[in-house]
Amino acid sequence: MSLRPFRLAWLLLVLSGAGHAATELPARISQGDLVLGRTSPGSQVAYGERSLRVDAEGRFVFGVGRDETGPLRLTVLHADGRMETLEAPVQPREWKIERVDGVPQSTVTPSPEIAARIAREQAEVSAARERDDARSDFAAGFRWPVTGRVSGVYGSQRIYNGEPRSPHSGLDVAAKAGTPLRAPAPGVVTFAKPDLYLTGGTVLLDHGHGVSSNFLHLSRIDVKVGERVDQGQVIGLVGATGRATGPHMHWGMNWFGVRVDPQPLLDPAGNR
Repeated sequence: MSLRPFRLAWLLLVLSGAGHAATELPARISQGDLVLGRTSPGSQVAYGERSLRVDAEGRFVFGVGRDETGPLRLTVLHADGRMETLEAPVQPREWKIERVDGVPQSTVTPSPEIAARIAREQAEVSAARERDDARSDFAAGFRWPVTGRVSGVYGSQRIYNGEPRSPHSGLDVAAKAGTPLRAPAPGVVTFAKPDLYLTGGTVLLDHGHGVSSNFLHLSRIDVKVGERVDQGQVIGLVGATGRATGPHMHWGMNWFGVRVDPQPLLDPAGNR
């Protein structure tokens, strides 16, 4: 399995009573992490106000936001009626400041008409992220969709043309225009449009349980909504459409509406 945090030593949170299986979480959870846990099959798991899917092998997943301070609290109701409460700290991260100059000013301070278009388009993408399939494609692990120099990281404070904006939501890798972009894990295409104002060619790939990947600024899209894709399948070509200063891969990852960091899921040796 290539999900690096998922290979960490497990923190075993033991139920009272000898012989009972315990729910497992990674030993270390940081801001921006996608967290895979495991419990007894048939259990019900709640994280905050959301009930999590538990697959046939007892796996469940949830995302930790960039600014989450913790502690995280989960409750587990096992099939035999036993109740378990879990609490885990969240490790803070330091965030970079990235200045991006030379983007069209209309994408930084758009007119009211353009702002309304952006809001409509982003609402479509947000709706696609709410999909909650029982597929556990995320458990296959993730691979680099494109290899090359990492040119932007998750969580950094972005300053466009001197104006502070929202933190960067994903991982950027510099690549030539036309470079094939491959699916990092299996999934189903839930959004695919070539001309969004800010993000240009945009594809959303759903990996199940609310986990999704989004790829922005594509120069060509090779998949359609509803299509199932395999890990490593070409889904489009790198480009610089939308708000971009040059061709690159932008890979964002979400757990429903929570933006998480794809990079910790990857083996650095795979970026060659």
